[in-house]
Amino acid sequence: MTHSTAIDRRRFMHGVAAGATAAALGVRSASAASATLGFIYVGPKDDYGYNQAHAEGAAALKKMTGVVVIEEEKVPETVDVLKTMESMINVDGAGLLFPTSFGYFKPFVLQAATKYPKTQFRHCGGLWTESDPKNAGSYFGYIGTCQYLNGVVAGHMTKSKRLGFVAAKPIPQVLLNINSFLLGARAVDPSITCQVIFTGEWSLAVKEAEATNALLDQGVDVVTCHVDSPKVVVQTAAGRGAYVCGYHANQAPLAPNKYLTGAEWNWANVYEMYARKFIAGETLPNFTRGGLADGFVKMSPLGAMVTEPARKQFEAKKAEMMKGRYAIINGELKDNKGAVVVPAGKQYVETAIELENMNYLVEGVIGSTS
Repeated sequence: MTHSTAIDRRRFMHGVAAGATAAALGVRSASAASATLGFIYVGPKDDYGYNQAHAEGAAALKKMTGVVVIEEEKVPETVDVLKTMESMINVDGAGLLFPTSFGYFKPFVLQAATKYPKTQFRHCGGLWTESDPKNAGSYFGYIGTCQYLNGVVAGHMTKSKRLGFVAAKPIPQVLLNINSFLLGARAVDPSITCQVIFTGEWSLAVKEAEATNALLDQGVDVVTCHVDSPKVVVQTAAGRGAYVCGYHANQAPLAPNKYLTGAEWNWANVYEMYARKFIAGETLPNFTRGGLADGFVKMSPLGAMVTEPARKQFEAKKAEMMKGRYAIINGELKDNKGAVVVPAGKQYVETAIELENMNYLVEGVIGSTS
């Protein structure tokens, strides 16, 4: 089925009063020998970022026997995603949906899960709670450890001792990534600082370019980010001679001479797990989390320019993390206003709820969450 055909069919269904009849048509049995799985992306599938990482995971399912994959890209976080989900159920016969963007969950995934109780919905992020529909759920990865490894390499490669971070919004997951990046660098040299600029948007190329240039103008020589598509940040920084560490997916093709490594999602393992369970008629978990040791996240290959000392420390630290339950924060820690936020003797492993509720920037980060 071509993309245009899918759109036409969905427009047709959007104008039809679906009601209970459509709901009855919507779902193939989870115990069937084959299953149709739907993936929905807020941006393009080739964005070198968040959406591409999910699309790469979906692509792995296309190789599985008995799995049919349907996809829709550039679906905004509005009622449009609800219409797309209903179309995938009623037109394409999807029984398991992966609406991947953060803003899809409330209210749209919850509305769809309530209306279609025989369909399974799994959303990327930690938003599902016990009070939500049982045919919905969340999955996510502990990628802060990978940003720590980015920081280790950046700490070896910086000459100015000033790192830069282009971030979208100061929510806990973004703050954790910023802090992890600097803590990794400070494991190399405690004098290193990291300047952060928040763009206020998950995807806005103009602001991302402006932020990257502003950081470079202030002497930053290694840059990373947490935005939906790191493409602009990577190309802008590399174009001005700075090193870059990636996020979401592998951006090495965009800057082969400046790309040090990157923190990547490894969604193929997660999606294959869900697909196998769904085809077998097994109960799907409502809340799924994992880190490096679980294969939920991974690191981009080290670039040729990475020095031998950096490689050795990177590999040694990664080996520790592969044992699981690694503590990025270990011992007393102050925020960038001087207040103690973690007491002496305390450590937070990657699964700690304190990391999911992080609301501060650590000492050495130049920037504000307000």
